[in-house]
Amino acid sequence: MKFFRKIFLVLLILQIGFITNANSVPASFADLAEKLMPSVVNISTTQTVRTSSNQFPFQFPPGSPFEEMFKDFQRPTERKASSLGSGFIINENGTVITNNHVIANADDILIKVNSKEYKAKVIGSDPYMDIAVLKMETKDKFTPVSFGDSDKARVGDWVVAIGNPFGLGGTVTSGIISARNRDINLTRYDDFIQTDASINQGNSGGPLFNLKGEVVGINTAIIAPGQSGSIGIGFAIPANAASNVIDQLIDFGETRRGWLGVRIQEVTKEIAEAMKLKKPEGALVASVGEKSPADKAGVKAGDIILEFDGKKIDVMRTLPKVVANTKVGKSVQVKIWRNKKLITKRLILGRLESSQEFKAKKSKTKQTQETEIKSLKILVRDLNEDDISSRNLNKSTKGVVILEISNKSPLKGLLNVNDIIIEVQKSPISKSEDLINAVQRLIKSGDKNLLLSIINKDNQRRYLGVKLN
Repeated sequence: MKFFRKIFLVLLILQIGFITNANSVPASFADLAEKLMPSVVNISTTQTVRTSSNQFPFQFPPGSPFEEMFKDFQRPTERKASSLGSGFIINENGTVITNNHVIANADDILIKVNSKEYKAKVIGSDPYMDIAVLKMETKDKFTPVSFGDSDKARVGDWVVAIGNPFGLGGTVTSGIISARNRDINLTRYDDFIQTDASINQGNSGGPLFNLKGEVVGINTAIIAPGQSGSIGIGFAIPANAASNVIDQLIDFGETRRGWLGVRIQEVTKEIAEAMKLKKPEGALVASVGEKSPADKAGVKAGDIILEFDGKKIDVMRTLPKVVANTKVGKSVQVKIWRNKKLITKRLILGRLESSQEFKAKKSKTKQTQETEIKSLKILVRDLNEDDISSRNLNKSTKGVVILEISNKSPLKGLLNVNDIIIEVQKSPISKSEDLINAVQRLIKSGDKNLLLSIINKDNQRRYLGVKLN
């Protein structure tokens, strides 16, 4: 009898164990979503965009008395552009966190909480980690959320994303953490959480929650071949990495990161062998900025940084993070591999935000120049590096991106927004001006048969014949 009691007890314990494990998998996210929804906001922005307009399908020769009059019709005009994103509230006074790219260059920012809208101002932004802190201009009180410890988030953990994809506010999606420490060459400090929770355009800046309702990440990017939407590969900035930046933006209105002043690259197996290094490790200095902290300390191109301020640099991408988190002005010891020897240098760490490279980065967020091609009744802009990167195009690709197509355009129904025009009459198109000139030459010749070479949304190149009106 005692034997059967023992068996029964063991079985009971096992059953309880199975029930406990089953309960760890949520039957529903409804209660969690209901609790968190008031803290997630929809963000809309407007900005002024300068547009060059081509009024005439022809050009006047230089020196013509009509040349100056023609230029008057080509002077830039302005129009309003809008964008959507997401964010979340971190205190009852209405401080909101989002991505920097959501609000970059915005003239006006509106934040919608439930059904109520508030104007907002930028407290501070960081283009390097793509984070911005906003403050709603109101005395109303709000329901905040708190950050969790993202270092404790494990691959396979359940997560919930709430945001404003395609303007559909209050959208809840769920998934798991698919991977950690992802480097996708998006920011200077890539260390993303990868998730299969559905994230789309408009989710940027929104929170990624754990099952405790804590923010473990800020949704920032997706992989979407051909801009086809979510395929279950999204990326979020870890909460722990973001928190330090957010605190600085709130306290100072800006970040205060350490700066070394070097450009670095990976130490490959071949490089390690050539430099008689035991194994591939550290960060190889490709170049040193003039008058930078590294330059003043005697760091040279070709050096391999193995240790910084007592912290081992196992791989290249570790160095920028360690440097950024080191106090500005600190005297730092750096261990370097040079000429088959380990040497030590000491330097005074500078401030990234005071450097020329940071100022250059900030200036890159200028308004996008758009051009109206009146003869084709389309709006275009030049293809840029971000387009090439996000669409996985060949780095040598050049062309113009279609932004708008009028219903009266001869291209209506033949081309789509985001298609890239790369050739006209088999002549390459590098910028908007090239397209204007090519179409003008065609019209001037009396030929109405337009031959285009394009790259469509699926990144496929194809030719298209168009009959002009």
